[in-house]
Amino acid sequence: MELAFLPSPNPLLSPSPSPPLPFNLTPKCSRHGHPFRVCASSNPGPPFGLPWQCLSRSFPRGSGRLGLNFGAAVKKETGFNFGVSASNPSFISPILSGGEGSDQYDVFLSFRGSDTRKGFTDQLYHSLVNAGIVPIGMFRDENSTPIGEEFGSWILDAISRSKISIPIISENYASSKWCLRELIRIMYWKRSTSHMVLPIFYKVAPSDVRHLKGNFGEAFYSRQERFDKKDIEEGQQALKEVCDLHGWESNKIANGHEGELIKLVVKTVLSELRKHFPLDVPKELVGLDGHLKDIMTWIDSPSVNARMIGICGMGGIGKTTLAKCIYNQLSDKFVHVSFLPDIGETTRRHGIEYLQSQLISDILQSKDKVSKVDDGINTIKSRFKGKKVLILLDDIDHKDQLNALARECKWFSSGSIIIVTTRNKVVLDQSEFEVDNKYELNEIDKKQSLLLFSRHAFRIDRPPREFEEISCNIILTTGGLPLALKVIGSYLYGKSDRKVWEDMLRKLRKMPHRDVEAILKISYDVLEDEHKEIFLDIACFFIGKKSKYAIYMWEDYGFYASLGIEELKLRCLIKIDDRGYLRMHDQLRDLGRNIVHKEGPPERRSRLWLYKEASEVLMGEKGTDRIQAISLYEGRGHRHTYTNKQFKNLQSLRFLELRRMTIIGDFKELFSELRWLHWFELLGIEEQEMWTIYNEGSFLPTNLRLPKLVVLQLSNYKITEYWRGWSSILAAKQLKVLDLAYCRNLRFIPNLSAFTELEILILNASWSFQKKWVN
Repeated sequence: MELAFLPSPNPLLSPSPSPPLPFNLTPKCSRHGHPFRVCASSNPGPPFGLPWQCLSRSFPRGSGRLGLNFGAAVKKETGFNFGVSASNPSFISPILSGGEGSDQYDVFLSFRGSDTRKGFTDQLYHSLVNAGIVPIGMFRDENSTPIGEEFGSWILDAISRSKISIPIISENYASSKWCLRELIRIMYWKRSTSHMVLPIFYKVAPSDVRHLKGNFGEAFYSRQERFDKKDIEEGQQALKEVCDLHGWESNKIANGHEGELIKLVVKTVLSELRKHFPLDVPKELVGLDGHLKDIMTWIDSPSVNARMIGICGMGGIGKTTLAKCIYNQLSDKFVHVSFLPDIGETTRRHGIEYLQSQLISDILQSKDKVSKVDDGINTIKSRFKGKKVLILLDDIDHKDQLNALARECKWFSSGSIIIVTTRNKVVLDQSEFEVDNKYELNEIDKKQSLLLFSRHAFRIDRPPREFEEISCNIILTTGGLPLALKVIGSYLYGKSDRKVWEDMLRKLRKMPHRDVEAILKISYDVLEDEHKEIFLDIACFFIGKKSKYAIYMWEDYGFYASLGIEELKLRCLIKIDDRGYLRMHDQLRDLGRNIVHKEGPPERRSRLWLYKEASEVLMGEKGTDRIQAISLYEGRGHRHTYTNKQFKNLQSLRFLELRRMTIIGDFKELFSELRWLHWFELLGIEEQEMWTIYNEGSFLPTNLRLPKLVVLQLSNYKITEYWRGWSSILAAKQLKVLDLAYCRNLRFIPNLSAFTELEILILNASWSFQKKWVN
């Protein structure tokens, strides 16, 4: 999604100081992480500002962050002061098309500013934002028009790329030429597409709107001499059409109590938007329809308590897909929903407290972080009681995880549904919740296996006659495992040489029956070396990371990264979700990590993603030039200091992830190959110490130069503009991504003109920005 924030006046045209750039950072969707996106338009005021083509700022879909996407014009214009301020929470700027994530907006609010801006619309606006469940984005124009561009062109474009429009038709709505033009476009879009329109008749009767009577009609006729003939004719038709729709009359809802009307609008919007944002599942399910029908029939049966459904089975059998299908069918019936994926792996890396924090955030819209498991349990137990919730807990592998997130039925309100997937049935048997329905998935039968295999190997439902027999023999070797059928079928797609098929069959017959990893490794083994490296990087580090960032790193390393990504996608080894994040099935993730494990002891491996192993290698100064990537992301609050000596032999390091770690010493000629540095909660020391370090002296690593860095993520809570590390960062001339998320003490940004390759700058929750950036 592209946002263009109102730039300051061109200093070449105006000697006056640049005003701040107001913006509003919206919360994320609890299920997907999408940023809220609502377009809200009101009647404009006088124009000011730079031409829009000078600056394009990107709000990446799902990131929940403010991203600035610098075009070529910006790279050349280094003399401008762009001011950013969070002091005006009621403003959100116009939206431009193009760029990453610019596909659609979710809700467009059309209203007459003088009638409702400071009252009803403002309350609706904030209620939509605070709902915190489904992505909604908000757009408001307050008094600004781009120079050289007729007002409204970008608004009309935003309507055509929104899923829902809410025209708030008030007494003076039709007296505004632009309100009428918006309504004309809204109704046109409804007639020609599936666009949904939910009108609100605010203190006006639909009959007065339809027939232009009463005060509404007077307002229209009093200004019609300013309208074009075409606007009058099409506007009158649009007003008649909108009155034919189901909408809300503010005077008739709860005796005119606007709070109740807003609740009803928000509930309806959220329900409709969930239909547009289901969890990702295959378009055509094979072998799961019967299971889905059985479970939904059980759910539809009456119950006075919260209920838990447990889905168990071996890896790759389809547990998560089935659970997502159930979740998608139920989600629009719930206000409070949460999907926690890959719980076992997340617990190992970040701790169960991380998952408790996410669950609490999803259900309560609370930003508080859980530091102790017992605190998380107490919060869930005490504050979820009155809420009917839908929760999907995916891939739990130990009873302690389930107990920390959903131990007892009485934690949740009547009508709540908890869905659990696990490979270990014992987890369900030992649950204190008393699982109501334990559903075990088995292998799909021969007929379904042939259908699934054919769809991936031939892109049709049955194999061609000449490949029918060998296809049947291949599916027998996979044991009816959907993931294996997809991966093997995808590898064979487009291969007409029968010898290739016969070789594959011989390999599969040598594998132990139902040895999923051995079967999947066949597809890995035939990858080009470069594509194997990309696969292993994703399996070890990049699941859930932006594909664009990883591509920047791989391309700078000399890989044909986009080609490699496409190859892995075609072979069903990875996915990229609709927000651009890399995804991989947990069985394939385990395959990749086991391949790296077999390279030797930790110090001889190419990648170290487990904190304990990585820390032991560094603390023991056992690192070698074989190590290409390290994650020191422990997640449980441990704080360690590492020195230059411990990194000195890691000459091939290209990815480094640190959390709450301090590094000290002379780093001259170290990190010369580093392409991606993610330094989260930099240094991780106490606030008083941090102030001293950042502002009185010292950036602890000296002579740190990162000549090949292309991605830098500094998610630091205490970093300021006086931090000594800026000099090291500014030496990274090839930088393409600079992430300064959550730098809440950062008031100024130094001159970034040295970053001639910079494409993305992220400033989420950097609340202390002043009116100018430091030059």
